[in-house]
Amino acid sequence: MNKVENREKKNLTRTRQTEFEAREEQNGKKIIAGYFAVFNAETELWAGAYESIDPGAFDETLGNDIRALTNHDTTLVLGRNKARTLKLTADTHGLYGEIEINEKDTDAMNLYERVKRGDVDQCSFGFDILDEETEWRDDGTVKWTIRKVYLYEVSVCTFPAYEDTGVQARHREVEQYREKQIEQWRHNSLWKLKGGSK
Repeated sequence: MNKVENREKKNLTRTRQTEFEAREEQNGKKIIAGYFAVFNAETELWAGAYESIDPGAFDETLGNDIRALTNHDTTLVLGRNKARTLKLTADTHGLYGEIEINEKDTDAMNLYERVKRGDVDQCSFGFDILDEETEWRDDGTVKWTIRKVYLYEVSVCTFPAYEDTGVQARHREVEQYREKQIEQWRHNSLWKLKGGSK
């Protein structure tokens, strides 16, 4: 198992279908709430390649200045933790968020109604990976466990898509690993052909 610390990856996103709820509290505030990430759940990036999020991944990042967006659009801000209109907590299940909807914001109210009807039920979060582990399994598969992230936004999404650049980076890592394995095999084969001596 390889551990990679302080690995720089910019503007990554991960998406999932969730069970958002749109509710009105007793004080009249309208809330969109749900899990933006689930811990220890393996996501298959492509056949034989998996990723999961460690329960401690968000421990050091929830104090950041984080925004809640619509479809990752920075012009459609739904809430912000600094303004106390976005509350994020990590529990045993995952990263849970509550967004207080601004009733004077037409875009936010439209989204609230879409979530309420069930038309929108997917989410995503934007982050950088600060620490992760890579497990190259004996069956030829690979799994990345994200241990620590820098979180900067969460989004309620209509059509979330796994970001291409994130998958491409994972593909490159697998290709480089396999190239090293082939090179090591060649080296060992030549060594054996020479009778195991230099």
